[in-house]
Amino acid sequence: MQQLAYGCLLLVALLTADVTTNPPAEATIEWLSWGEALQRQQTAPKKIFIDIYTDWCGWCKRMDATTFVDADVVKAMNANFYAVKLDAEMRELIQYDNHTFKYQAQGRRGFHELAYALLDGRMSYPSFVYLDENRQRISISPGYKDAAGMEVELRYVGEDHFATQSFEDFKAQGEE
Repeated sequence: MQQLAYGCLLLVALLTADVTTNPPAEATIEWLSWGEALQRQQTAPKKIFIDIYTDWCGWCKRMDATTFVDADVVKAMNANFYAVKLDAEMRELIQYDNHTFKYQAQGRRGFHELAYALLDGRMSYPSFVYLDENRQRISISPGYKDAAGMEVELRYVGEDHFATQSFEDFKAQGEE
């Protein structure tokens, strides 16, 4: 009888551990490749959020560990965007809009032409690019953002406030 009780306690502990280490899908951002986002957009149009990062970028890693796991950020992202992670130094070819974007070697580090085009050549990491449902750029947003700042930015673009007011006015409204 004592072994059965111990076994039940162990099972409960394992199930609890599994629940806390594997959050439900709605608790995480669904990161897509560039191609996956474009494919989904054909049948269900949504804005596209592009996180342009590098493997060596400390602020990029910090955002992955803090900002992009925040519940409000996840909710705003998944509701309004197809989220794409784009390594600015990746070597893979990307076919888009009748053009092949590729890696360009330059010095010790190179860059991917798609990242360069999306950022108008201003390569800083992390940087975020927002595209509308027609894949037209809404804005480029460079630099680290904490969860609160990112959530406000996601609502500003995702809920189309950018069409009627400045970001500063939108932020001020939220602070009142």
